[in-house]
Amino acid sequence: MKITFLGAVKTVTGSNFLVEAAGKKFLVDCGMYQGAAEDEFDNQAPFPFQVNEIDFMLLTHAHIDHSGRIPKLYNEGFKKPVYAHKATCDLCSLMLPDSRTYSRNGN
Repeated sequence: MKITFLGAVKTVTGSNFLVEAAGKKFLVDCGMYQGAAEDEFDNQAPFPFQVNEIDFMLLTHAHIDHSGRIPKLYNEGFKKPVYAHKATCDLCSLMLPDSRTYSRNGN
């Protein structure tokens, strides 16, 4: 098993991990960076993986620093399942449309 820490490194926002195991690649969270302007600039950065190589995603909870870049992931072609608790999905249905607007405008 290989785990690559792609976010929330030296900060508490932008949670994103790539797990490679048993011939599968999956993400744990895909969060938005918040705080300083230089951190938020990372929200626009390209993903350091090929989106089409990801088999699925596990979303731990709805906080925007764990879920906020999911719209960017889908905009870049991700069409695989996201697994999360029903309550997390309910909250994300309200939160992520705003996240999508933020990420497109860069504001």
